[in-house]
Amino acid sequence: MAVTSGVFPVFDIVFKVGTSGRASAAAQMVIIKEMETFQIAIDTNVEEWTPMETKGWIRRLATGKGFSITLNGKRHVGDPGNDYVASTAWKSGLDCSSKFEIIFPDNSKLAFDCIISVSTPNGGDSTNVSGLEVEIMSDGVPTYTPASGGS
Repeated sequence: MAVTSGVFPVFDIVFKVGTSGRASAAAQMVIIKEMETFQIAIDTNVEEWTPMETKGWIRRLATGKGFSITLNGKRHVGDPGNDYVASTAWKSGLDCSSKFEIIFPDNSKLAFDCIISVSTPNGGDSTNVSGLEVEIMSDGVPTYTPASGGS
């Protein structure tokens, strides 16, 4: 059920990765199991200038954007999404390029091409479950689809 107002638990946000890279079709967009935490960071390029008529006050214009999503969780061997992400740790170039989707609790969706940058494909203390940490970096203009029936 879509959240149309109020607060919501973070686990209601769905992350999907394309397991066939940039060629991924809808059927190849899968959830990455065992992810526990995430953080979205948006970068904005801002150009500044100070024309005479502003009497020393700076003007600014946002001239570019990019974003990344950091996901931390457990390494789950046998899960298609988890396996695909972990496998990119040992790759470079276009082999680290894919598609990604975020489905928010109100059913809005952010879809975009991405670069997968794995920082920890395994690891932890001897008594821990092995970890998986990855940064999903936007590559180009994303497509945001608002929730249907929303305002």
